[in-house]
Amino acid sequence: MSHDFCSLPRREFLKTAGGVIIGAGLGSIARPTFAKPGATINTSESYVKLLYDSLTPKQRETICFPWDHVDTERGLLRTRVAANWQVTDEPISSEFYTADQQQLIRKVFEGIYNPDWVERVDRQLDDDSGGFGEYDTIAIFGEPGSDKFQFLLSGRHITVRCDGNTAEHVAFGGPIFYGHAAEDFNEAPNHAGNVYWHQALAANDLYKMLDGEQQQAALVRKGLPNELAVGFDSPKQGIPVGQLTADQQAHLQQVLAKLLEPYRQVDRAEVEQCLKSQGGVAACHLAYYQEGDIGSDQVWDNWRLAGPAFTWHYRGAPHVHVWVNVADAPSVELNAG
Repeated sequence: MSHDFCSLPRREFLKTAGGVIIGAGLGSIARPTFAKPGATINTSESYVKLLYDSLTPKQRETICFPWDHVDTERGLLRTRVAANWQVTDEPISSEFYTADQQQLIRKVFEGIYNPDWVERVDRQLDDDSGGFGEYDTIAIFGEPGSDKFQFLLSGRHITVRCDGNTAEHVAFGGPIFYGHAAEDFNEAPNHAGNVYWHQALAANDLYKMLDGEQQQAALVRKGLPNELAVGFDSPKQGIPVGQLTADQQAHLQQVLAKLLEPYRQVDRAEVEQCLKSQGGVAACHLAYYQEGDIGSDQVWDNWRLAGPAFTWHYRGAPHVHVWVNVADAPSVELNAG
């Protein structure tokens, strides 16, 4: 049985998770450097295939599932996203995996990200759950190398996937999650040490570019949406991006680039293609939320960019939680919990 730990302070989380499962770990997993620019690159998907081929029957029974496996409590398992969960029972650092398998998993993980961001994601995992693999678990859906498969890694403040573009209509292989509680569960207004806070600062720089009437339209004074409500049927709030001036829209493109920067190029391109199919960023709404303004400094900790089949929900209070749901059609359903 896998575990969901929601909204626990870091110290309590580490204590709880350690008592449940982390204590069985083998310690820190080495962090090999992924392929350097210009080198022959083995994709994350190719490492998933190597990992899958190395699994024993017992391992496959534990972490491998049919493509459309439905969990009785969590729904279609390969599409689930949550702030803090384990998709399977065995953490990457445990004796369940051999050292070679742990290295393959590490290579899959590194390949999902922009190489410039791997160190920062490691820092987040160090702060939030004791390091890469200490709490994080994986699952494989379908058969790697076939026309339908997915690798999913989940833990505290992380849900990421790679699927070789076999999941139709969705970017990133499905909804993803990232977050960070850098120095404390309740972060200060400047979110010191948070590896993702610069994204919110870029969005706030755009707010400062808006004139008074635009700010009134963009600012939602009451009614911060539930952070799980990132389905495409959620009401669109704030100012229509199409009403922004050319320079404001150009700055929003810079914000979007910062949001996408942590991830590999193939996923960034897929997001851009999904957006384009639904009218581009101009078809989105941009909202800033007065509720949850840490320190009442009018640097908006909570904000959202949402379009017909695009939701990027940034919840910065009490610490950073970011929910990402991108597809090329609004009919794609959400499985968040």
